[in-house]
Amino acid sequence: MREVLFRVLAEHSGHLEAQAESMPIRISAPSLEELHHEAREALIEHIGPAHCTYQVRIRRLPGQPVSGIRPLRRRPIPCP
Repeated sequence: MREVLFRVLAEHSGHLEAQAESMPIRISAPSLEELHHEAREALIEHIGPAHCTYQVRIRRLPGQPVSGIRPLRRRPIPCP
């Protein structure tokens, strides 16, 4: 089975955008679950019946905030 990897390019509260790495497919949706559904629908539209031979994966970029929440910065603990 082949796979199509979608990278999340933008993530704001209520809006996600992703781009397929190996195909010219760009999708958007309000949640991660719906983004996965949109990816499957776009794949069906792009390659037709052969979509059954593909597995869809969605990845966020390293260090990308989730839903607009920024990760905490790690600060070194001061020595006494």
